Amino acid sequence: QVQLVESGGGLVQAGGSLRLSCAASGRTFSNYHMGWFRQASGKEREFVTAISRSGGRSYYADSVKGRFTVSRDNAKNTVSLQMNSLKPEDTAVYYCAADAGVSLRTTPDRYDYWGQGTQVTVSS
Repeated sequence: QVQLVESGGGLVQAGGSLRLSCAASGRTFSNYHMGWFRQASGKEREFVTAISRSGGRSYYADSVKGRFTVSRDNAKNTVSLQMNSLKPEDTAVYYCAADAGVSLRTTPDRYDYWGQGTQVTVSS
């Protein structure tokens, strides 16, 4: 089992920044690729970004490319999401997730463990 706890969400004006963190406990954190997903009210959960076990590779959804940056610290068992130039359409509950698979994946059903989510609200 891997337990994931997100933090750092909140209310921010358009153009502002937030940094989300996800703390992991349980099994060896570095064994998992990590992903961030988001779910807006009334919509399906969507992929935001994923980072490889070592942190050497990452992948972003087109909607956040150039604005969001994912990073991880395997010594501290954390993964972070720096969100800049936020837009109202970024408003959602953000989830981190752990994937024991071989490659970076973008589909939620491929991920093994999930956090409870943190709300991000961007006002216009």
